Amino acid sequence: MALTPSELELIDSLKRDLDARSLDDELLLRYYRGRQRVEQLGMAIPPAMRRFLVVTNWCRTVVDTINDRQQVRSLILPGQETADPQLRAIWDSNNLSAHVAMFNRDRMIYGRGFMSVGANEDNSELPLVRVESPREMVARVDYRREIVTAAARFYGTADNGYGPTNVTLYLPNVTVWVERSQGDGRWYEVDRDPHNLGVVPVVMHLNRRMSGGWVGESQFTDVIPLVDAAARSLTNLQFAQEAHGVPRMWMAGVKKEDFLDADGKPVPQFEAYFDAIHTITDAAGKVGQLTAADLKNFETALNIYGVQASIETGFPARYFGLLAANPPTEGSIRADEARLVRSVESQNVEVGTTLGWVGALAYRFATGRVVEGNQVRTDWFDPATPTVSQREDALAKRHAEGVLSREGYWDELGWSEARKAKERAYFEAEALDPVTRAVMDGLSNDAANAAVGA
Repeated sequence: MALTPSELELIDSLKRDLDARSLDDELLLRYYRGRQRVEQLGMAIPPAMRRFLVVTNWCRTVVDTINDRQQVRSLILPGQETADPQLRAIWDSNNLSAHVAMFNRDRMIYGRGFMSVGANEDNSELPLVRVESPREMVARVDYRREIVTAAARFYGTADNGYGPTNVTLYLPNVTVWVERSQGDGRWYEVDRDPHNLGVVPVVMHLNRRMSGGWVGESQFTDVIPLVDAAARSLTNLQFAQEAHGVPRMWMAGVKKEDFLDADGKPVPQFEAYFDAIHTITDAAGKVGQLTAADLKNFETALNIYGVQASIETGFPARYFGLLAANPPTEGSIRADEARLVRSVESQNVEVGTTLGWVGALAYRFATGRVVEGNQVRTDWFDPATPTVSQREDALAKRHAEGVLSREGYWDELGWSEARKAKERAYFEAEALDPVTRAVMDGLSNDAANAAVGA
């Protein structure tokens, strides 16, 4: 079946949408990698100093710090309180613990992220869940229902270096694979899958989305000007070190002949610099040294930028190089990270909703059952820096008072379902092992006899 005119028009329209974002996407990626070009280095830096540009990569710090604290514990179906085994199997088979980290980086760098779900020909109960690059994927959204109505992934590079050469077009009832002809450059259909799902198997997440619009924003937008300012200061610091950081020597009453060796050849400049006081023969000659410049002002400037970055992001100031003389205590760490932790928890709500949609879609592929309202709940690990001693002490007291069950204790510790299943197996093995039971009974009897004897 050939592509319809409406499908061709949709592909071209989606391609224009993707191209319109390409320049901004490239710039944001460069900032994340610390390879951006700072347009204005300042009046004090010669153009030749651009090669000495030093970047404080706070953009990567912002993204990776939040990403490291977003750890999914489980996906839970509506009406249940524990992780669903089917969703856990899908999660593990697709290595989503690692891939969701890629999704998080995408949505924080580019302001948007995509995940797709597809059938698995090898095992229908374990559908394929993939993180799609925002630089290849683009989607159209029904604003009223807030669902994706069409999406396309553009990929592939031709022999001449131009692309894309292929498109996967996702529609509510069909997925179409398309290829560009090397001859006339037109799109031609390769294959299509009429799945009749009624929904597009692609989920889009917009970071920092505002009401009334469907555009995301990068997580490090606020720190980009500060990163550029810090780069200028560090580059200026290198120039100042070369020009004024080392004490400069001055000489008066000297001649060119004073810097010749025994053979009449000029003494190397570096050697002459350090040995000048010994080579001057004129009694009226003088040598002196200028005081080196104090570079403390550069440290002050960088500290100001670090404080501003801390204010903008809500991160503790130590994440931007402002360290206290004394190491922080557990309590002070939690207090210092309160705003950061709350920000991550807020983002977990939004990202969890997206992962819930993905989970519901994957569950439908695996079982054929529709989750009403896509109400799959995402359970997260605590994003705060763990303080083990305080947490264990509180949990032990609650468990001893009978307020907290053993399973609840494990939940509070943040154990995964796989870890809890392993522990249950250990308990069952201990209960069934006669040797272990006899030893435990013997220990109890010995303790009782000792108490009676006393």
